[in-house]
Amino acid sequence: MIRQPLPRRTFLRGLGTVMALPLLEAMTPLSAFAQTSHRRPTRMAFISVPNGVNMDFWRPGPEGALGPLPETLAPLEPLKDRLTVLTGLTQKNAFALGDGPGDHARSSAAWLTGVHPKKTDGTDIRCGISVDQLAAAHVGKQTRFASLELGCERGALAGNCDSGYSCAYSSSISWKTENTPVAKEVNPRLVFERLFGSGDRAEESARIRSRRSVLDFVIEDAAALQGQLGGRDARKIDEYFAGVRDIERRLTALEQEEPPQPAGATRPDGIPQDYGQHLRLMGDMMVLAFQADLTRVCTFMFANEGSNRNYRQIGVSDGHHDISHHGRDDKKLDAKKRIDRYHVEQLAYILNRMRTIEEGNATLLDNSMIVYGSGISDGDRHNHDDLPLLLAGGGAGTLKTGRHLVYPNGTPMANLFLSMLDRMGVREDKFGDSTGQLERLF
Repeated sequence: MIRQPLPRRTFLRGLGTVMALPLLEAMTPLSAFAQTSHRRPTRMAFISVPNGVNMDFWRPGPEGALGPLPETLAPLEPLKDRLTVLTGLTQKNAFALGDGPGDHARSSAAWLTGVHPKKTDGTDIRCGISVDQLAAAHVGKQTRFASLELGCERGALAGNCDSGYSCAYSSSISWKTENTPVAKEVNPRLVFERLFGSGDRAEESARIRSRRSVLDFVIEDAAALQGQLGGRDARKIDEYFAGVRDIERRLTALEQEEPPQPAGATRPDGIPQDYGQHLRLMGDMMVLAFQADLTRVCTFMFANEGSNRNYRQIGVSDGHHDISHHGRDDKKLDAKKRIDRYHVEQLAYILNRMRTIEEGNATLLDNSMIVYGSGISDGDRHNHDDLPLLLAGGGAGTLKTGRHLVYPNGTPMANLFLSMLDRMGVREDKFGDSTGQLERLF
């Protein structure tokens, strides 16, 4: 008897809950699932960190196969066979080009657009569509959400945040149109509800008030599904449910640990005080969204560009932006190195999660392309050439990884985007300031 494949868009439903499922063998004829990788969805994500990096501890050795990773990238050592470190890529449209100060705002605005933003702190902002939104416009119809925009710092979309540039520029890396930045979500609870809520506010509120897991409300659908699953699929569902429940427990613990606030002080509800916990929660939800094929496109700002948050958890009490203007001061350079490594540790956590999720004979990480880096190279120089960038994942088996690729300094970063778009099935001859696809990636 030939098994009828389970529909890919199978959902478990309950009060205030709609839960998509991960890719299962039951969703694909066994022969196709075992033999072909191109049928599995390819995901893309862009993770940005502010204020550049201390390049002395970022850059790997010579071009070619990756040897032992430098100190900042060392947390990725177990993953280096899934990495490509890119040297020489540039966003020339983040430079002043006659517009004077404002490099932080320009760096985030140009990072995924390759377009020079208009210098204004009014409502007449203008930049360009970003690569994530271009991809979402083409592949977004295949998923519940066209794209997901995450962050860990709230940002305004109006006002002057950097030398005459609107706050919209430094708070956003995702642009739906040249005049429309896409607001990111920084509240983990709201992201969770977006991913697993039904859209019926009354039902969602009733479920939340019950203080029960979303899994409790889909138990009947889940039980009916079990009879259609083989052993591997059953284990995969159990792992997926365990991930969902773990996030719920962490969210509940956070919400129950609301500390007393000083008189007059306010803090956004549901925002973790611990920055690392916040980063990992948001990263876990990005992974769940990819795993369940809720979206194939995501942006994640670890912090707004120009952020001056401190990192007391690693012994850095001064603000990040202030430290990035190091003036070659050894103490500031060491603090910057520690901040950079802390960020990479959070990236390693996310990538390791993706590597543990199986999809046929590959993993979620194998079927993804994750760009990580900054729109500034050295925070003291405010330069936008020779950017710190790495590409993680296998691009559904098409990326040749475990390498350090060195390109002529000034090579447009937009060339990388053209290549990534092509792997997403989006054919474009030009994007931003591109001059062609980036060679030697695949």
